[in-house]
Amino acid sequence: MPQGNSTSKVSRWDQHGREHVVRVQRTGVQRTIRCDTCGWRRGAQFLPWLKAQEHLAEAHQATVDPAAPQPSK
Repeated sequence: MPQGNSTSKVSRWDQHGREHVVRVQRTGVQRTIRCDTCGWRRGAQFLPWLKAQEHLAEAHQATVDPAAPQPSK
C-alpha cells in the first residue's frame, strides 16, 4: 500500500514579532525539514518537529509558539 506525501509546519515568533516557519515534509518513512526563512534543510527520520524547534530557537531566536495559550493578565 503506497503512502502519500504530507507536509506540516512548525512556526515560532522571534522577539521582534516576525514569524519563522520550518516545514516538515514526509515521504514514506523519510522526513525532510526545511526553513522558509533561511533555506536550511535537513533529513530527519526521528523527531523532526523537535529538530525544527531547535533550529528556530538557535538560528533565529524564535521561541514564541503562536499556538500556545497566552497568559491571562
